[in-house]
Amino acid sequence: MKNPNPDPASHGDIPIWNAENWFYEDIEIGLRIRSIRRTISEGESMQFNTLVQDLHPYVADELFAGREGIFGRRLVAGAFVFSLGLGLVATNCINAFSYGYDKLRFIKPVFIGDTLYCIKTNLAKEPKYKDMGLYRASYEVFKNEGELVLYCEHLQTVKYRETSSFAE
Repeated sequence: MKNPNPDPASHGDIPIWNAENWFYEDIEIGLRIRSIRRTISEGESMQFNTLVQDLHPYVADELFAGREGIFGRRLVAGAFVFSLGLGLVATNCINAFSYGYDKLRFIKPVFIGDTLYCIKTNLAKEPKYKDMGLYRASYEVFKNEGELVLYCEHLQTVKYRETSSFAE
């Protein structure tokens, strides 16, 4: 088989998958996107717990969670639900930078075997710095057939396409 991309010098001309190049001016308030669905497995849940050293009995001890836990089975760590939910709608915009998260709430428990998806909604934007504005989007993580399990708002600074429009 012939290599269809034999010249490494031209690889930079090929668009990068899942990368975007939008600016502050391109953000449309009210725009919503929905992710694909993703089922959480036992292995990845424990791998996440081990990676972040969260071995609380509710997430790591089947016997405790089943016998003494108030949910009757093990939970998926909230930090994993948060990370996975945001990752499901994440894009790699080279002009946006995370500023922080507000209103993070774990609304309902998530269990191994639950299927998650996320809806991201553009909420607001305002000029902030001479080179970047502040953008706020909500992330709603749902499990199974639409049960809301997590809500948060992500703040990002985003570069202006035309800084002169925001000089004041």
